[in-house]
Amino acid sequence: MAAPEQLELIWQRVREHLRREVPDFQFHLWLDPLEPAAVIDQTLFVRAPDHIRTWVRDRYLPLVHEAAQEGFTPGALVEIVDGEWRAEGKEDGQPSPCASGGLNPKYTFEEFVIGKANRFAHGAALAVAELPGQAYNPLFIHGPPGLGKTHLLHAIGNFVLRHGSGLTVRYATVEEFTSEFVGAIQASAMRGFKARFRGVDVLLLDDVQFLVEKLATEEELFHTFNDLRESGRQLVMTSDRSPEDLHGLEKRLSDRFASGLVVALGTPDALVRQAILENRVRLDAIDAPHGVLAEIARHVTTSVRALEAALIQVVAYASLRGEPATPELARHLLDRLGPGRRREPCGVAEILTATASAFGVTQDSLLARDRRPDVARARKVAIYLTRDLTTHSLPQIGRAFGNRDHSTVLSALRSAERALTTDPELAVTVEKLRQGLGDKP
Repeated sequence: MAAPEQLELIWQRVREHLRREVPDFQFHLWLDPLEPAAVIDQTLFVRAPDHIRTWVRDRYLPLVHEAAQEGFTPGALVEIVDGEWRAEGKEDGQPSPCASGGLNPKYTFEEFVIGKANRFAHGAALAVAELPGQAYNPLFIHGPPGLGKTHLLHAIGNFVLRHGSGLTVRYATVEEFTSEFVGAIQASAMRGFKARFRGVDVLLLDDVQFLVEKLATEEELFHTFNDLRESGRQLVMTSDRSPEDLHGLEKRLSDRFASGLVVALGTPDALVRQAILENRVRLDAIDAPHGVLAEIARHVTTSVRALEAALIQVVAYASLRGEPATPELARHLLDRLGPGRRREPCGVAEILTATASAFGVTQDSLLARDRRPDVARARKVAIYLTRDLTTHSLPQIGRAFGNRDHSTVLSALRSAERALTTDPELAVTVEKLRQGLGDKP
């Protein structure tokens, strides 16, 4: 375990990274109250006050993880803990409070709001949780970011841990799978890596679209898949695209992804959107009246993530101004989030025009090798919207954006998706652009 002086130095570097990555109001509201609790092996334990812990864990954990990898060690892990957590007894390898397969205990089937657009995916996930390895194996859930794919993965894992009579579960993103794989190779510790991923009864793997062009990781996952499947153990995967649309992925792997049940998640309707918001304010004890939630649900139509980002934007804005959150305030902030009027699909030229205008940059700079932060940020958003609102493949998007290569486009997409989970202001801006460009509820 790190000494107090070392812990303070690590945390200072982590805070500096966090402060650079978010606007001041977000930093002071959500990240400034965090405190370092301990460093044990490669895990940084961070204390968060009760009233913000859930939101920090759900929306800022990827950013804190990234900051820890920069300010502590490239293989760093992060756990958000409560104010009473102490490190005693953790040095001997006992499990930490969040070590139950990497699962968030808040994401359960009971807290998942069901509607027409997700009923099939919810039913399939529940069937897998009730009969791992027997119902649908593998189960592949796909859909745009922010619709509940990760929630369903965690719900499966939590159900199995609660009712599975001792079955073991592991949840990981593809980024985590890759990081652990690379670390195991470098440390000559592949036996331990294989035990962690092939020795479980249920493997839950998030964001498999990021496997593209990671050839060594694809090879390892191919063998992990075969080993688990042949031994009758359960695999569940999520992606922003269906297996056949994962261009650049080895065909033998995409074929295996599609060999079980493939289900899609759609955008929630108005009643479900409001129910999602009501569920969120109840779970997090957020002070937001019914009328505010109705106003947000009316304006924001595309995803759960955009809904929650709009909610926190309204609540944070009201808090900073010392005013109550009201429907009028929500309408004032979100008045440009009306339903799209366009009927024809948009093209890259329209996306470039809209994005350049929204971010105050020129279209030429988006296509050039301009690396200024404001231009780079706008370019990532434009690439993200092009992938979301058109049928262009990654190579086609690269050609449209100044002949950039496939890996550059993929990196921009990954960076934009991370930013949308941690920056409510950016999420609302992207939602405005999406609606204006013609995305339908």
